[in-house]
Amino acid sequence: MADQLISTAVHDALPASYVRPESERPRLDEVVSGAQIPVVDLADPDPAAVVARIGEACATHGFFQVLNHGVPADLMGAMLAVAYDFFRLPAEEKAKLYSDDPAKKMRLSTSFNVRKETVHNWRDYLRLHCHPLHKYVPDWPPNPPSFREVVSSYCREVRELGFRLYAAISQSLGLEDDYVKKTLGEQEQHMAVNFYPRCPAPELTYGLPAHTDPNALTILLMDQQVAGLQVLHDGRWIAVNPRPNAFVINIGDQLQALSNGRYRSVWHRAVVNADRPRMSVASFLCPCNDVLIGPAAKLVADGSPAVYRDYTYAEYYAKFWSRNLDQEHCLELFRTA
Repeated sequence: MADQLISTAVHDALPASYVRPESERPRLDEVVSGAQIPVVDLADPDPAAVVARIGEACATHGFFQVLNHGVPADLMGAMLAVAYDFFRLPAEEKAKLYSDDPAKKMRLSTSFNVRKETVHNWRDYLRLHCHPLHKYVPDWPPNPPSFREVVSSYCREVRELGFRLYAAISQSLGLEDDYVKKTLGEQEQHMAVNFYPRCPAPELTYGLPAHTDPNALTILLMDQQVAGLQVLHDGRWIAVNPRPNAFVINIGDQLQALSNGRYRSVWHRAVVNADRPRMSVASFLCPCNDVLIGPAAKLVADGSPAVYRDYTYAEYYAKFWSRNLDQEHCLELFRTA
C-alpha cells in the first residue's frame, strides 16, 4: 500500500489525478495575506473580556487564535517533531498502517475519501482516536519510540484546553458554564496528523479543499515555518499566519447548531507549498454519538425560531462521510425550513 501515499516518493510533476478543473483551483494570487483573524489571550486578568472576545470571534470569523493557553510550548514542539519523525519512517512500515476505510479508529491514509472522490488532495494523514487513551493507545503506531508517550501527553492537555474554551463559549451565549460540555455528552476526541509534502504545482491542487468541520470544536497546531491554512471571510480567502506557541481554534458544525446559527462554522482550506513540506495537527472534540443536538432552549425561548432540527451526532457524521468534502455545508441538510 505504500504506493498509495504521496509522502513515500519525491514528485517532480503533479499526477493528473490531483489536478483540479480550472474553475476549482485555489487562485492563490487572490488570497488576502495581510489580514488577521482574532487573537485571544487566555491569561488576560479580565475574564469577562476574554469571554466577550471569544464570543465576538465565534460570531464574526468562526476562527481565532489563543495565546497563553496553558499547553506547554515544549510539548507543542515535541508533538510536531514526532509527527515529522513518523512521516519519515520507511515506506514499508507506513504501508502496514494504510487504510481507506473511514470507520477505522486508527489509520494512515491519503487525500480525504479516496473511495469516493474523483480528484485527490495533496495530503497524507494519520487519523487517531484519542479518548479514552487507555482504550486506543495500544493500537497507535509503535514508532517512532516516543510517539505514544508524546501524543498521549499532548492529547490530555488539548482536551482540557477544549473544555476551558467550551466554558467560555457557553458564557458568551448567556448559558451556564457547563452547558456545552454537558449537552454534548462524554465526548470523543480524534486527531488528524496532516502531512502536506512539497508540491510541484500548488496552484493546481489543494491539501484540503474548502470544507467545514463536522465536530464541535477543532484545536489546530500549525507548522511554525510554513503557512497553509486559509479561512473564508466576507467572501475572500484569508491566509492564517502562524503565531509562536499559539493554537488556532475553529467552531465546528455542532456548535453552530447549538448556538442556533449565532456562531459560525466557516469554510476553510489547506493549500500546499512548492518549496517545503508542511505539518499540522488537528484535534477534534466530538459529541457523544447518541446525544441529541439542536439549538439551546434558552436561545429560542424568546420566540426566535429554531434554525436546525434536533439530530444525533451519529446521524450527522454518517451524512458527512457519505458526501464529498467540498459539497454544500452538511448542516444545511438539518435546517428546519
